[in-house]
Amino acid sequence: MTSHVAIVTGGSRGIGAAISERLRDDGVTVIANYGGNDERAKAFTAETGIDAMKWDVADYDACQAGVKAVEEKHGPVTILVNNAGITRDGTLLKMDREMWEDVINVNLGGCFNMSKAVFPGMKARSFGRIVSIGSINGQGGQYGQVNYAAAKSGIHGFTKALAQEGARFGVTVNALAPGYIDTDMVAAVPEPVLEKIVAKIPVGRLGQAREIANGVAFLCGEDAGFITGSTLSINGGQHMY
Repeated sequence: MTSHVAIVTGGSRGIGAAISERLRDDGVTVIANYGGNDERAKAFTAETGIDAMKWDVADYDACQAGVKAVEEKHGPVTILVNNAGITRDGTLLKMDREMWEDVINVNLGGCFNMSKAVFPGMKARSFGRIVSIGSINGQGGQYGQVNYAAAKSGIHGFTKALAQEGARFGVTVNALAPGYIDTDMVAAVPEPVLEKIVAKIPVGRLGQAREIANGVAFLCGEDAGFITGSTLSINGGQHMY
């Protein structure tokens, strides 16, 4: 993997940070994209040695410019991990149009924007790995998350369609659907609610970010060349289908 260059969106914290570090450990040159927290990104780079670059994945032109800047500095991008995501939770009755659009534009629109920026180069070089992070809530739905569930469900359809376009050019496109992972986002869930969530997970615990990162690393590797259009569910058995 030492000849590869990867962009991990939302790659400086949480699951994204674990993915960035795992790919780095595999010898990949990793660029961790981030959207807002400059201090956290600087600290992440200082801790890991991974270059962090800022742009908004919901902005099409910013993604084009970001990928161009990465390639000028590090070389052609061969791996893209679409991990960036936000939540704006609320029931449909309480959700306004801005809450809907913010989540759709980042979580699903970001996949389009970033894939659009790297896909032509991958196709021309006859190699590429695109892995997008979906969610158990995009598979089974979740109360109060019609925006998030719709965006994550869209990722799974996006993956299957783009996989068909990339297959004959050596570009694999897969998704990974995490269950509830022990990150800052989940830590913000009230304890009584979290206890009920864990009670529904057959393995009896939350997942770890490194477990998601291990799945991503596999899908990005040489051994996964015959896997495309698939969704790998890592959820402790909480959702099976």
